[in-house]
Order: sequence, then structure tokens, then C-alpha cells
Amino acid sequence: MISRAAASGLPALALLGAIAWVAPVPTVSAQTASSGAGGIYSCIDAHGRKLTSDRPIPECLDRDQTVRNRDGSMRGTLPPSYSAEERAARDEQRRRTEAEESARRDTLRRDRNLLARYPDVAAHQQAREAALQLLQNAARATEQRLSELDRERKKLADEAEFYLGRDLPRPLKTRIEANRATIEAQRAAAANTEAERQRVITRYDEELAHLRKLWAAGPSAQAAPAGSAAPR
Repeated sequence: MISRAAASGLPALALLGAIAWVAPVPTVSAQTASSGAGGIYSCIDAHGRKLTSDRPIPECLDRDQTVRNRDGSMRGTLPPSYSAEERAARDEQRRRTEAEESARRDTLRRDRNLLARYPDVAAHQQAREAALQLLQNAARATEQRLSELDRERKKLADEAEFYLGRDLPRPLKTRIEANRATIEAQRAAAANTEAERQRVITRYDEELAHLRKLWAAGPSAQAAPAGSAAPR
């Protein structure tokens, strides 16, 4: 074949370039890969790490692995060993693992913030009392407003008695309806305030129970590194 190319005037260097261009990248068979055969395997795993080994890399069984000879020359590529379904299952498992790790880190961060905010029982109790005081002030203001509205309601009722058996004047009727609507709104506000008070009590009770565990764990557990288990 080379002699024909030379006869036709094609330079030997150009001929070699053409042959290299059409040569396919060899694929390493699973049997050859399993035997190792002195190859060097490398890949980028799911976490972006470059891994190298003298045998197929378990972390990269779901992706191509480059195989080189001992002298660094290219031997071929080891294709993924998993089916599409298996790769999907591994991807889903990886996502779950990453989500769990993210949640664990969030929990650890919240615990550290909690400890920074409440280093002892006194600090937590002070925060509880301050939160409840705000709600108590709101409840007291609502109660005072309801008392005023009740006095207004009685006055309006006295005025309405004068028109017993007759239609009430529109201004009086409007005032009575406004008073009734305002009373209902204030009662709803009072109920919401009480519900919020109960939520605050429950939250601080649960928070204190969790803080007691964190305090009991000691400084070493409270300052646990990001890779350790979150204190719960």
C-alpha cells in the first residue's frame, strides 16, 4: 500500500497522518480490564476527583475509564460496567446521599448557631420571657380595645332602644354594624395571639430539650468538624 502511495506521489508523512486520523480509539474489554494486564486506569468520579489505579476503579464503574500502558502510552478506554437502569439507580442513591449530607451539615450549623445564641439556661429563659412578653402586651392591648368596644356597644344599644319598633337611622345602624365587625376582628386577633403564645411555649420547650443535649455533649461535641455526625 505504501509503495502505491509513493508511486502516486503522496508524501510518506501525509500518508501516516491520514492513517492516524482514521484510526479508532481502542476499547478495552471487560475481561482484559478485570485481569488488569499491567494497565493504569484513571477517571473523574462523581465528585470531580481524579482517581488513578492499577486496576478498574470501583468509583468509576458508571463512566469511562482511560487505560494507559506502564510507559504512559494510550491503551484504550474501559466503558461503563452498569446498565442504564443501574446507572440511574446509582445516581438516585448518590442524590439521596448528598441530600442527607446537606441536611446533616445544615443541622450541625443550626446547632452551632443555637449554642452561640443560648450558651446556658439563663440566656434561653430570658429569650423565652421576652417573646412571651411581646405577646402578653398584644393580648393586653386587644383586651383593652374589646372593653372600649363593649362600652361603645352598650351606648349604641341604649340609643337603639329609643327607636324600638321603628327603623333605625342609617348613621346609627352603620355605627352598630361597624362596632360589631370591629369586636369580631378583635376577638379573632385575641385568638390568634393566644395560639401564637402556645406555639412559642412549645417551640421554646422543644428548643430547651435539644439544648440540654447539646450542653451535655460538651465543648468537643459542640465543635465537631463538618465531617462528623451532627449532635441530636
